[in-house]
Amino acid sequence: MQCPKCGSANLQSVTETSSKGKDFSASKGLCGAILLGPIGVLCGACGKGRRISSTTYWLCSNCGNKFKA
Repeated sequence: MQCPKCGSANLQSVTETSSKGKDFSASKGLCGAILLGPIGVLCGACGKGRRISSTTYWLCSNCGNKFKA
């Protein structure tokens, strides 16, 4: 594998991770705690809709070009 910009073979694999969506819901956690006790706090994490995606790129150590393979 070579860098398409400078032709160098001095490359590193880099993974970028991003997330979208809501985090822990305090209102659901509170309702769960009232109804089910301490275990109900975990209900705050139920159905939160958080999505995590990761993309892997190659990074050229010589010129700094970032590209997908």
